[in-house]
Amino acid sequence: MVKVPTEIDLQLRKSGQEHALAWWDQLSEGERCELVDQLQAIHFDQLRDLYRQREWAVSLPAADRIQPVPVVSVASDAGSARQAGEEALRKGEAAVLMVAGGQGSRLGFDHAKGMFQISPVKNRSLFHIHAEKVLALGRRYGKPLPFLVMTSPATHAETESFFLQHDCFGLRREDVWLFCQGTLPALDMATGKLLLEKRGRIFTSPNGHGGVLNALAESGLLGRLRRQNVQTIFYFQVDNPLVKIADPVFLGHHLVANAEVSSKVVRKEGPTDKLGNMVLIDGSCCIIEYSDLPESLGKQKDENGQLRIWAGSPAIHLFDLDFLAQVTQGPGRLPYHVARKKVPYLDQTGKRVEPERENALKFEMFIFDVLPMAQRWTVVETSRVEEFVPLKNASGADSPEVVRKAISNRAAQWLEKAGVPVPRSADGDAAFPLEISPLFALDSEELAAKVDRSLEIRGPTYLEK
Repeated sequence: MVKVPTEIDLQLRKSGQEHALAWWDQLSEGERCELVDQLQAIHFDQLRDLYRQREWAVSLPAADRIQPVPVVSVASDAGSARQAGEEALRKGEAAVLMVAGGQGSRLGFDHAKGMFQISPVKNRSLFHIHAEKVLALGRRYGKPLPFLVMTSPATHAETESFFLQHDCFGLRREDVWLFCQGTLPALDMATGKLLLEKRGRIFTSPNGHGGVLNALAESGLLGRLRRQNVQTIFYFQVDNPLVKIADPVFLGHHLVANAEVSSKVVRKEGPTDKLGNMVLIDGSCCIIEYSDLPESLGKQKDENGQLRIWAGSPAIHLFDLDFLAQVTQGPGRLPYHVARKKVPYLDQTGKRVEPERENALKFEMFIFDVLPMAQRWTVVETSRVEEFVPLKNASGADSPEVVRKAISNRAAQWLEKAGVPVPRSADGDAAFPLEISPLFALDSEELAAKVDRSLEIRGPTYLEK
């Protein structure tokens, strides 16, 4: 019979969390084992400290300490940057990291978001689109790239099954590395107590996109990458189908600057644009969340009448491997942020409660907290049309309709640049759904070198190898 380990019992009593075992006698052997595993993974002292910090609020420095960040134009010295980036890709010194732990709940899609079918002609999934980019990049430079996919406990099994079902979308299985991000229990907002999801299970939630760094270290993947001579990791989020994975020009700017971290930015569409604001604070590169940026600062204009704080973050980064090894060890780890959420739970009688208002605290790490830890960094501008259209909502902004239109419009722009006429609707959008397989072209230059200029666009069009 499974018994409660003595050290767990002592920890629960010391922390005032004895209620976690309230239904122990009613649990099956399997449920008891699962609960013990959960409890053994909890750092109770850490949770107690986090609960004490629950009223901590973001405190921004004085406005005069917040300055626009220096930004490199993507076209600036692009020749030498491209050369450096391409050389690194040929040597196999880059890996690709995709954060894909979220579900498509806001899309009405109760699966891993990467499984959502989004391409405008072939209706391919986000996973398919990104995997083909990694495959095409490896073929172009003659060296397969490790493709790291961070999942969560809620999505890991089905993500793994989805990749295997589709034969890793043409990638070698040994080049696709799935790993799961960590979790933390949520705490009752009023008492700091653990919340029970069911009688034998504590409610936990993923520890945020910043948790990817600790997960990389704890899974042993950082060491594995080092043994493969990887020096730089390209980071992006699964919900952006336009991202240029391991763009050699971006990679080259990063390498030429000997940067520890590099980031891409896009121009904000207005002062209240819901993007993180890339800025300088006392000379360090930082991101201020859109909800934390003072309205007065957000509306400031420069001498040309443009937004002074204009650089928005699409969550596209490059990380030096040695730098990541440093920030995932010891006291330099990322801090946790507190989020107030509605979390269903079991009350003292075992009845499930669906709260009407925020009742719980969740704790998350944010990837952008690593930026000010870097001594050397670069920021490179890109455009929304070329590289940023996040899929988030079922309708309206950032919806499937908007994303599919953006994919078609970028394809139209590439075709027109190559000399192929593209019919346009009255509002300027591509008149028909258009899609270009990454295996046919990864960028407009490659498309121009391959496409038949006599091509006539008369309906939905898919260009493939």
